[in-house]
Amino acid sequence: MKYRQLGKSGLMVSELCLGAMSFGGDGYWKVVGALDYPSSKKLVDMALDAGVNFFDTADVYSHGQSEEILGKAIKEKRNEIVLATKVRGRMSKDINDVGLSRKHIIDSCNQSLRRLGTDYIDLYVMHSFDPITPLEETLGALSDLVHQGKVRYIGASNFTAWQLMKALAVSKENHFEKFVSLQAIYSLISRDVEYELVPLLRDQGLGLTPWSPLGGGFLSGKYRKDKPMPEDSRRTNEQQNFIPIDLDKGYAIVDALEEIANNHKASISQAALNYLLRKPAVSSVLIGATKPHQLEDNLKATNWEMSPEEVSRLDELSKLNPIYPHWMLQFTYMDRTSVENFF
Repeated sequence: MKYRQLGKSGLMVSELCLGAMSFGGDGYWKVVGALDYPSSKKLVDMALDAGVNFFDTADVYSHGQSEEILGKAIKEKRNEIVLATKVRGRMSKDINDVGLSRKHIIDSCNQSLRRLGTDYIDLYVMHSFDPITPLEETLGALSDLVHQGKVRYIGASNFTAWQLMKALAVSKENHFEKFVSLQAIYSLISRDVEYELVPLLRDQGLGLTPWSPLGGGFLSGKYRKDKPMPEDSRRTNEQQNFIPIDLDKGYAIVDALEEIANNHKASISQAALNYLLRKPAVSSVLIGATKPHQLEDNLKATNWEMSPEEVSRLDELSKLNPIYPHWMLQFTYMDRTSVENFF
């Protein structure tokens, strides 16, 4: 296992982070996984043995069950682990038990600490933007938690570029703690972050921690063109199938991943993860599993390195369609590199 800085902070995290969304399995979360404590503990131990020091969960995952299970599973190694959890989602019918208000953040942090069985959270992540709470209130509350020692670093998730940049500006203006990372969907079939967010993260020094790096399982190799859809898979259930995919493009990407994986005696899943580890701003890639063999395979993604030529091939297959103003900027930026084209 290799380690990287989380953005420009001094915190070192493993290139792979084990996500605990499948721990618990209450209500809606059963579609992701419904692992009990023994099954979850086995995955945590496998990750630890492989050198993973970064673990991620959220208070909303199975209404707190994921935090309880993960906290118990890492208890003996707590001081060696970078533990992340998230806040924002509704936790009860109480009108204030949701969002990024001072009240909800502080109450939720205390509840997460209790469920996790710890007295501090290494990385406290805002699960998404709250349109009705002023950022000054949110970031002020987070700064208070850092100063109290309950939180070490803060991060964001599912923010747009303008929301994230505004938050950074508010922090700077008010001398609040700044976000050090962004957790966002990113894979070979979901590269939208490259339009605005990746340039922002690189400019401001935040680390990117991609979630759903296998595109909801599509990039695992079990979905292939002209082959029947696997039974009981996520993509056979429209309620679980929330990641939009251009299937023709996706199948071509999977075929290319298979060729690259074969060149390295690896799996298609490993190739998809390895690709992300070659991309700018990425600090750690979140992986999840419901079965030990899935995790065992994913953990091997850091044992080899995709070549620049292989990365370029996948870049071309999965390239984004230019949107405004990006296609306009590509033209106007030419005047910085070539005089002849303008005279």
